[in-house]
Amino acid sequence: MEYVYGALLLNAAGKPIDEKGLTGVLTAAGVQPDAARVKALLASLEGVNLTEVLAKAETFSAPAPAAAPSASDKKEGKGEKKEEEKKEEKGVSEEEAAEGLSALFG
Repeated sequence: MEYVYGALLLNAAGKPIDEKGLTGVLTAAGVQPDAARVKALLASLEGVNLTEVLAKAETFSAPAPAAAPSASDKKEGKGEKKEEEKKEEKGVSEEEAAEGLSALFG
């Protein structure tokens, strides 16, 4: 993960993401860089514009969580749930649904 962070740091600083730069960032952070991992990351980032990818990622961020209901909302909400359950119970029974399906198949 530190390899990816190093690449993001270089991108944020406007520096080229290359083997020398990434190795330097990792060494400065106290990580002993593995040459194979550095090369693998650089190969996977080849042709990728991180600035564009990060901009797109910001537009797909998760929505803010809904506010918690207050005490008065909780009291009103219980009555609404009971009404919804009653409405669902008035739906079509399984037998009626099966009869409707038989019309489809002759």
